[in-house]
Order: sequence, then C-alpha cells, then structure tokens
Amino acid sequence: MTKYLSDDARKVTTHHLLAMKQQKEKIAMLTSYDYTIAKIVDGAGVDVILVGDSASNVMVGNATTLPITVDEMILYGRSVVRGVQHALVVVDMPFGSYQSNPFEGVDNAVRMIKETGADALKLEGGEEIIDVVRRIINAGIPVMGHLGLMPQSIHKYGTYGVRAKEDAEAEKLVRDAHLLEEAGCFGLVLEKIPATLAARVAGELSIPVIGIGAGSQVDGQVLVVADMLGMNKGFSPKFLRKYADLNTVMTDAVRQYVSDVKTCGFPNDLEQY
Repeated sequence: MTKYLSDDARKVTTHHLLAMKQQKEKIAMLTSYDYTIAKIVDGAGVDVILVGDSASNVMVGNATTLPITVDEMILYGRSVVRGVQHALVVVDMPFGSYQSNPFEGVDNAVRMIKETGADALKLEGGEEIIDVVRRIINAGIPVMGHLGLMPQSIHKYGTYGVRAKEDAEAEKLVRDAHLLEEAGCFGLVLEKIPATLAARVAGELSIPVIGIGAGSQVDGQVLVVADMLGMNKGFSPKFLRKYADLNTVMTDAVRQYVSDVKTCGFPNDLEQY
C-alpha cells in the first residue's frame, strides 16, 4: 500500500545524486520505456532510469526523436514508473513541447509529472531555453539539462557526429552548462563531445554530469538499454559497449518456438490441461 508521506531510503533522489558526486561515486543510468524492462533495470541496481525520447526510435521505429508526442511520452513514463522502486525516474520532454512558448512548456511539464508520476524531466538546450527551464524549476519540478549532441536539433546539425570540437562551440557549451546549473538544474547530460571538454565541465560544475560518448571523467554514464543489450545489431557507435547479444538470443528462441509449433513439439503432454 502506498504511504501518504514516504521517506523510503531505497529511493534515489536528486539529493542522493548530488551526494554521489561529492563522494566521487559514479552514477549508473539507463533508458527504459516499459514496465517489464524498467522492473529488470531497477532491480539490477541502476541509479537513474531515463524514459528517453529515444522511444521514438526504439519503440516506434521513427528515424529521429522529433515525431514523438507528449501523450506518447506520458504513456511510456507511466509504464516505467509502475515498475520502479529504487531508481530516480527522469522523463524527456519531447520536441516542440517547451521550445516555442515557456508558459506552454510549464503546462506540459506539470502535466507530464502529474500523469507519469516521474521524479524529474530532461530538456535539451542551454541559453536558448533557459527561461522555460527556470519556470519549470520554479513550479517545483526537478530538471536535468542536456548539451552537446542534442537529437531534437538533428536537422540543424545535419549529422550525428561529435559536437563542440571547435573552440567557439566548446566555450558556448561551457557557458550553457553554467547557466543550467545557475538556473537550478540538478544534473546534466553531455552527449557525444570530446572527453577533455566533458571532464572540464564535470570539474567546474557542482551538479552531477552524466556522459554518453563523453569519456570517463564525468560523474556517471547513460546508455540506451536496447543498445547495450545488443537488441539492435545495426547500431554500433564507438561509445557503445554491448553487454549482451539479445538479438541473437531472442531470434534463436523465436525460431525454436516456430519450429516446435509446426512440428507439434509444443505444447507437450505436460504443457496442457
């Protein structure tokens, strides 16, 4: 039964993440999009679960993250929250839900938190969105920033290549990181930037910095769960370590099931009533 007021020491909070940075304990973060996977990921001890707008690719099959909607992110977020007891759950605000109008951004943020039960939201961008970041935080909603390669801006970049390799973009990224911290963000994701730059940002900020393709000298790491489990054979960037080959395992299992059905090997006498 859910307690009206809960102080469950097992539940990771933004306060815990800050303490982890201060104690130099690395933060483990993975994506999840549904109840079953979230329950497994949470049970395995992950600190933060990100309900990423990468669901647009992984779950829906879109080429980019741009088409996914607030309603869809709420569905995935709610499903994940139901399977989690330990991890901090962060949900991505999708493209178009906060960039154009800060008041609409706050409304969408409030709705996403109320309808998912998530602990926090993540937004992509720096100075350009700092007003809406402040407003969402002032509404009482924890916000995680996201800089470097920002998939919601893919048409602006034209490529998924490494960002901030040039001095001007690198210095802007550093300025944006400080702006996000000053606005009240509890953490920051840095995606696909030079490791030396990521180390600099992590060293200058007091809030946790989570990397994906940003080297080892940050406060934690995040990967897409389907990628690190090897479910998608066609995606193998340099930063990705595959901890399993579930594509092969699942394909072999389904093939065996098909064979058993067609040869009347399933169900056997012990598998029927």
